[in-house]
Amino acid sequence: MGGPVNDKSLREHLLNLLSGRDAHVDWKASFGGIPPKMRGVRPKELPYSLWELLEHMRIAQRDILEFSRDAKHVSPEWPKEYWPGKPAPANAKAWDKSIKLFSRDLAAMKKLVASPQTNLFARIPHGTGQTILREALLVADHNSYHLGQVLTVRRLLGIWE
Repeated sequence: MGGPVNDKSLREHLLNLLSGRDAHVDWKASFGGIPPKMRGVRPKELPYSLWELLEHMRIAQRDILEFSRDAKHVSPEWPKEYWPGKPAPANAKAWDKSIKLFSRDLAAMKKLVASPQTNLFARIPHGTGQTILREALLVADHNSYHLGQVLTVRRLLGIWE
């Protein structure tokens, strides 16, 4: 790429993008303060609830992370295993666990990107041409896309300013 200064700058930009800084509301604000009774409600205008979006984001992010670092990882079956079976979480514990796991996996992706030992441009040996750079961008893009949907659902439910 052009030396350590450019490498450091690229990593900083990727970390900002993964954090949701600059361009949009971050994931913590998007999922913060949602009343438990609203987590599984599908607005009549949309085919998904906040729970379904959270779980989908968590599952997809986990899949991308594990693909990035584990040659033995097997992806869930598309699309069936990328979405929860029900529109509502079983209970508040399930919601909290999903939030915690999403946060953990996002932090792990950010750690992978931040590490100077990670070659962002090297092909992932068990992939078909993917790089860590591509996978980090995919996580950021996918999360950003669905966070926009989260805000739309919240607005339709009347729980977002």
